[in-house]
Amino acid sequence: MKKVLSERIEEHVIAEEPFYIPQSNEIEIALAAYENQFPLLLKGPTGCGKTRFMHFLAWRLKLPIITVSCHDDLSTSDLVGRYLVKGSEAVWMDGPLTLAVRNGAICYLDEIVEARKDTTVVIHPLGDDRRQLPIEKRGEILTAPPEFMLAVSYNPGYQSVVKDLKISTRQRFVSISFEYPIREIEREIVAREAGIENDLAEKLVKIGHMTRNLKDSGLPEGASTRLLIQTAFLVKAGISTRRACKAGIIESLTDDSELIDSLEDMTRAVF
Repeated sequence: MKKVLSERIEEHVIAEEPFYIPQSNEIEIALAAYENQFPLLLKGPTGCGKTRFMHFLAWRLKLPIITVSCHDDLSTSDLVGRYLVKGSEAVWMDGPLTLAVRNGAICYLDEIVEARKDTTVVIHPLGDDRRQLPIEKRGEILTAPPEFMLAVSYNPGYQSVVKDLKISTRQRFVSISFEYPIREIEREIVAREAGIENDLAEKLVKIGHMTRNLKDSGLPEGASTRLLIQTAFLVKAGISTRRACKAGIIESLTDDSELIDSLEDMTRAVF
C-alpha cells in the first residue's frame, strides 16, 4: 500500500519569542486576517523584517511555520508533493504547502514573484473562501483547517513585466506594506541583534540611510537592516569599522568601481 511520507511538523515550531519591534499596526492587521481566515501578503524591500515578522506572528499564534524561498524553477510538485520510489514501491511525499495544510500550520512563500506563474495558481483555491488544496496526482482535495494560514511576500522594487503577481492572485490577500524602520527603531534593532553599543549602531544606521538615498542614482537598492546587522557582527568580531563596512555593506550593494569609491568616501565621513 502506498504510504504518505512527510516531515515532522514539530521541526517548524518557533519555540522562543523572536525579537521584533512593530513598525505600525501590522500585528493587529495580521491577527485580524488570521481570525477571519484571510491570506496575508507582505510587501517591502529586501531585509526590512518581513520574514522576522512572520516568525513573530507564528510564535504569537503558537503555530508551526513552513517557509519556502521561491525561485524560477519552483514547480507545483515542489510545493504540493510528489511520488518517490522507495525500493519497489512508489510512495507519496508531501510538499511544504501540503504539509502546512494537513497540520494547520502557516505556509510562508517568500518572494512569491520569483516562482513560475503556473506554480502560483495552485494557491488560488487556498486563498479564497474554498480554502482547498487540490492534489491532482493523488486525486485528493484537502480542505484547510481553521488554524492554517497562507502568507506570501515580495519586493515591489523587483517587479517587472515578467515578474509580477497576477491581479487574480493579489486580490485574494490582505496586504501590509513594510519599509525600513525609522532611525531610532533601526538603531535599537541593530544594537540588540548584534549586541553592540548604541553609538556604533547609530553610525551604521546612518550609513544605511545614506546608501538608501542613492537608490535610483546608481544603486538599485540601499543597505538593508540585515546588512547593517551583519556588518555590526563583523565589527564585533574584531574587523575594523571601515573594512567591515566595505565587506558587509559596500561590496554587497554594487560591483561598480566608481560607486564603491563613493561609498567608501561616505564610510570615511562617518567613521
